[in-house]
Amino acid sequence: MLIRVPPSFRALESEVTPESVYRSRRKLMQGSLALAAMAAMPGLASAYAAGVYADVEPSKPPGWFQEKLAAARWQAITAEGESITPFRDATHYNNFYEFGTGKGDPAANAGKLQVEPWTVMVDGEVSKPGRYSIEDLVKPHAFEERIYRLRCVEAWSMVIPWLGFPLADLLKQVEPTLSARYVRFETLVDRERMPGQRSGFSLIDWPYVEGLRLDEAMHPLAFMAVGMYGRVLPNQNGAALRLVVPWKYGFKSIKSIVRISLVDEAPKTTWERIAPNEYGFYANVNPQVDHPRWSQATERRLPSGLFSPNVIDTRMFNGYGEVADLYAGMDLSRYY
Repeated sequence: MLIRVPPSFRALESEVTPESVYRSRRKLMQGSLALAAMAAMPGLASAYAAGVYADVEPSKPPGWFQEKLAAARWQAITAEGESITPFRDATHYNNFYEFGTGKGDPAANAGKLQVEPWTVMVDGEVSKPGRYSIEDLVKPHAFEERIYRLRCVEAWSMVIPWLGFPLADLLKQVEPTLSARYVRFETLVDRERMPGQRSGFSLIDWPYVEGLRLDEAMHPLAFMAVGMYGRVLPNQNGAALRLVVPWKYGFKSIKSIVRISLVDEAPKTTWERIAPNEYGFYANVNPQVDHPRWSQATERRLPSGLFSPNVIDTRMFNGYGEVADLYAGMDLSRYY
């Protein structure tokens, strides 16, 4: 599925990558013929990723990922005027409470997570329920690279190039019934390899649960990611399969998904259960509605130093205004 991106969201290649990498890519991709060649030549696709993301730690991708990478549509969506967050920051500063509460805990503790084989249970109001292997889920879909802004509810943000396919395509694959109104997601529970789940101090009743209205899930921007920075997802960033919803706060983009349920009532999400006065079901990025304990009017764009903080204004829906129609007539200060 190809998405027509409004001109306001297009970026010059030199604006989203360092100059040296930009020139390397331009040399590799001489015009539109190179894009067609990459679809037919796996080696050329790998060369593209290696040239653009030269500073990214190498990985050993599974066969299903490598096959899809050959025909990936690179920069299907970009972010105008934005610089991609360095890979080190994106992989070593994040929240994944299954591995601990510190920002560095996921990178430190996720190495033992086993992501092969990976299966996802699809159930509820669907015509094709069942336990699907990751290979079966991705097989019908072409990979796209989408450079999205990621805005955390804690008022920091990144710009990340994801690889994957639209959530809508996956849902169409399993055929929701007429009774389906919401999509419920669950994260893996593995107390042996996820030390945060063993903690007696955790407030979370595992598994971690998130949800979307069905129309939100079907929006073209909602995305299922299996890779980032031209490579397979690192464990600490949600391997093997994660959700990316760029107009919502980051905690909605649930990681390491093992269950997707189509349901007729709104699921109670994890943070709703823990602190409903602070974290609502919708969690749309909204600079006009503050968190009870801090402002949401601005954000700290990483990398950001103590003595030279990179603080920018937060945009409504994180700058993805094309989703506004989903919430027409709603009081977004109430449905936060």
